[in-house]
Amino acid sequence: MKGYFSALADRDLRPGAVKVALFVGTVLFTINHGPALANGKMTPSRWLAGLLTYGIPYSVNIHGQYAYRKKQSAS
Repeated sequence: MKGYFSALADRDLRPGAVKVALFVGTVLFTINHGPALANGKMTPSRWLAGLLTYGIPYSVNIHGQYAYRKKQSAS
């Protein structure tokens, strides 16, 4: 678990994870919060959920890269 948390800030893993988070997060944000944003009905809790919409794909991508790297080093 400690290795995964350090991987979240790994400079080698970050660029790919940021790209995925921006693309997937934007699609999900638009689906989930687009109407509220367009109608000016974004609440603080919606903004928090919007941030998590980007954070989750980032952390999932880092996990995939971390697991792959760990598996490769075990071979």
